[in-house]
Amino acid sequence: MITAVTVRIRPLPRKRVYEGWRFASFEAGAAALRRLAQDGPRPTVLRLSDESETFIGLAQPDAIGSTELPQNPGCMAIVGFEGTEAETAARRAAAREVLLACDGEFIGEEPGDKWEHGRYNAPYLRDALLDAGAFAETLETAAFWSAIPGLYTAVRDALTGALTEAGTPPLVMCHISHTYENGASLYFTVVSAQGEDAVAHWEPVKRAANDAILAAGGTISHHHGVGTDHRDWYAREIGPLGIRMLQAVKAEVDPSDVLSPGVLIPVR
Repeated sequence: MITAVTVRIRPLPRKRVYEGWRFASFEAGAAALRRLAQDGPRPTVLRLSDESETFIGLAQPDAIGSTELPQNPGCMAIVGFEGTEAETAARRAAAREVLLACDGEFIGEEPGDKWEHGRYNAPYLRDALLDAGAFAETLETAAFWSAIPGLYTAVRDALTGALTEAGTPPLVMCHISHTYENGASLYFTVVSAQGEDAVAHWEPVKRAANDAILAAGGTISHHHGVGTDHRDWYAREIGPLGIRMLQAVKAEVDPSDVLSPGVLIPVR
């Protein structure tokens, strides 16, 4: 029940510019993003696609299926700046120095422009893929910067191993979608053959990925939320004390347990 809403209004930026940078590896790109997030200057948009996502074209959605992709695309980062003309120019110039020092290769504004105008295209491919007999799903997590390389490898290997064992070797793609001073979010996209029962096919794979996330120091969800799919892993993540704290709050504000019982935390 929503009883009040506060709306914050900000002026539209006078200048927007988005550009592409290439890194030799996901680890090298992540290190560059970490440096910007922690030491500045902080771009308005800061994303990094791994080799698979870059090659397929999801880093530049308008390029999906293109035969003109580079032979060795590396990892594509989209870096964007918004604000006044002066602010945008100053932050862009300072960030350029950092990215070049991190062995980034500037590849112009075209990749950034394609991302800006096509960034919502890729999600709509899911229904078309399902209709064509391909399974497509996403999952996300987050962790401290120090854990990001191991988390990336652990989840990718868990997804690849579980689906290969099920007889449907997958394509696993990933990008860093959100950055903070202390960490970042990893967003995975998985495509494989469907199997006879898509839900039953995915359940053990999702469990394997969830186990890998917790074992590698990640959180079970960054922005997709908890819900019944993640509840048991969330309970493992926050521990018995965390569960009791949430149960105590729920008992106080929802004593009849009418608000989503058993969705976020185990029923008392």
